[in-house]
Amino acid sequence: MKVSDREFARIVARALDNIPEEIMRHVENVAVTIEDRHSPEVLEEMGLEPDEPLFGLYTGVALTEREISSPELMPDTIVIFKEPLLEYCTSREELEEEIEITVVHEIAHYFGISEERLAELGYD
Repeated sequence: MKVSDREFARIVARALDNIPEEIMRHVENVAVTIEDRHSPEVLEEMGLEPDEPLFGLYTGVALTEREISSPELMPDTIVIFKEPLLEYCTSREELEEEIEITVVHEIAHYFGISEERLAELGYD
């Protein structure tokens, strides 16, 4: 599947726009970026197999783990990985759905929601 960088960015932006305002108003100091692909080291650090797809990654300190006295140094980051999504999806509709699921999944990590809880909610 092929999608231009510009169109892929639009799909990611729409996915962010679809998250309800009552949730997004609590999201602060988070940069959302798009990269072509993750490094092999990222998979290793996460305990994933080299051939396991990774569509997104949240890096930062979840809200549930922050202390009031901790200074904000760098923004938290959500990275959406373009190439694994394009390799996995077979249609535009599937791509849009997977990007939306990935964005929600990574925002959930910002709020401190675990992988296990996300799986219970159907975001695995």
